[in-house]
Amino acid sequence: MLHLWGRISSINVRKVVWTAQELGLTLQRTDAGGPFGIVKDPGYRRKNPNALVPLIEDGEVRIWESNVIVRYLCAKYSQGDFYPAGLPERFAAEQWMDWQQTTFNPAGRTAFIQWIRTPAEQRDPALIAQSVAATEALLALLDAHLADNAYVGGERFSMADIPLACEMHRWFGLPQPRPVRTHLDRWYQNILARPATRGVLDLPLS
Repeated sequence: MLHLWGRISSINVRKVVWTAQELGLTLQRTDAGGPFGIVKDPGYRRKNPNALVPLIEDGEVRIWESNVIVRYLCAKYSQGDFYPAGLPERFAAEQWMDWQQTTFNPAGRTAFIQWIRTPAEQRDPALIAQSVAATEALLALLDAHLADNAYVGGERFSMADIPLACEMHRWFGLPQPRPVRTHLDRWYQNILARPATRGVLDLPLS
């Protein structure tokens, strides 16, 4: 049985939970991180020296870093399907997964922190505006990509869609106006129709 360490309020933990649900895997999850602690304990740090979540244990295999966990699970349990067999398709998926972590997430993180985790009287509208401007430019890029692709990695749902849709769930959940982006909105509605997103993309932000 897979053992996942991490609280469900974490976007990175949600990626792993959703992936396991897509693959029909039995997952034992232990709340960790944030108010649950554990991540600073010596026993946990021996497993994950970064002292962050998520961490999975699959028998003797231990892996941290959320997108790598998604890749691992898809490669092991969905080779050729969610984990594309062809190199062009696989690395198209890989590049968008890296883009989520290195570009999209940093751009939107400040707005999320300000709206969701900062008391109203302490919010800085200028910081929110900067984050929104940076993120909307990236969403225009993603919308253009989805004009020619049914899913992030191409014509089929794959591992690439999971990190991006978790990020969109967080962005769309912020209490701020957003422009209509036809292709992005179509893709996201198709994602929400997947039964495996229940308990992940229907949860409130916190």
